Amino acid sequence: MTPYKATEDEDDLERFTVLFRQSQKPYIKSIRSEQSPKMTTYHTLTTSPSTTIFYREAGNPSSPTVLLLHGFPSSSIQYRNLIPLLAKKYHVIAPDLPGFGFTKVPGDYEYTFDNLSTTISSFLTTLKLTKFSMYIFDYGAPVAMRLATSNKFDIEGIVSQNGNCYDEGFGQDFWAPIFALWKSSNGSTERDWLRDNFLTLEATKYQYTSGVSPALLDKIAPETYTFDYEHIAQTPGNIEAQIDLFYDYRSNPPLYAGWQEWFRESKVPVLAVWDEGDPCFIPPGAKAFKKDVVDVELHLLGGAGHFALETHLSEIAGLVVDFLGRKVRGG
Repeated sequence: MTPYKATEDEDDLERFTVLFRQSQKPYIKSIRSEQSPKMTTYHTLTTSPSTTIFYREAGNPSSPTVLLLHGFPSSSIQYRNLIPLLAKKYHVIAPDLPGFGFTKVPGDYEYTFDNLSTTISSFLTTLKLTKFSMYIFDYGAPVAMRLATSNKFDIEGIVSQNGNCYDEGFGQDFWAPIFALWKSSNGSTERDWLRDNFLTLEATKYQYTSGVSPALLDKIAPETYTFDYEHIAQTPGNIEAQIDLFYDYRSNPPLYAGWQEWFRESKVPVLAVWDEGDPCFIPPGAKAFKKDVVDVELHLLGGAGHFALETHLSEIAGLVVDFLGRKVRGG
């Protein structure tokens, strides 16, 4: 089968956008009904007068909870195929972070990782969720680790799928333009470059396809990166919000030592499932968990790239279910 070749033609992009919105439009209100508990349901939760969190949920609420935190440039939709597999044994919650998906925040919201974490903390508190495991990926990692070190929650286990907590984990070539933004103290020239080169359809597609085995490229559904890009490009103010988050990512490395201390003291078990070819977060970041985590399991995939669930869903789901069943609690 010939891999799909995306085009930046505006008519094609509009067509994809319309079709995808029609197929993925969330129900504005909860659609709890007499459905299988493994079926994903879609909800919105108002945590303040101007903040509404969109989230996906599946599984029996009496089962152990697993919180899925997504990364850039996606949303909880990246877990659309994983959720039903985990829901056979676990209660699964996957929110959209502010600036992504269908979550709504005030127009003057300051896009920092501290604020993203505070917003998700309020979301969890409103749901009365205090004990859970976390699946962390990309941006989800710094949000999750702020939750963990806040001492407000009982974290039972962590699955890191290219979720970085170490200096060794940065792919230097990928991060070079963002490092330049940090060095420039949020300079306009560097922001312009990122706006024109990082926040494009082709750059978004690159994050899904880079590092993926050529034989697996036809598993990458074009609506994934098209929807991600469409949201970033067409949501008012979102382009600048994303650049603000690029700049604020500099706040995370200074916290790594504290997160690593938390790993040592909490002894929370960690499953690290990373891909060898991810240009964004590279294998040394996965191997670094061994320095601080007493109970760590490491699996390096091949040919999966950054969004590994798109091509290695069954393998990753099997590892996660097995890990949680042994290290946390069986559903």
